[in-house]
Amino acid sequence: MPALNVTFTDDEMATLRDQAAKEDVSMKALAHDAVLAEVHRRKVTAAAIRTARISAGLNKRLATK
Repeated sequence: MPALNVTFTDDEMATLRDQAAKEDVSMKALAHDAVLAEVHRRKVTAAAIRTARISAGLNKRLATK
C-alpha cells in the first residue's frame, strides 16, 4: 500500500498526539482521516463556488420575480 512521510514540528507532533489520544485513535489514523477530510472539503467548496458562478444569472432572474 502506498505511504507518505509527513514532517511535523515538535509542537505540531504534540498537538497531533494529544488529539489522537482524545479521540482514542492512532496518530496515523488521525492524520489519514484529517487529510482526506480536507481534500473532501476543498472539493465541496470548489463545487459550491462553481455552482454559484453558473447559477448567478438564474438566481438574479428568480430574485426579480
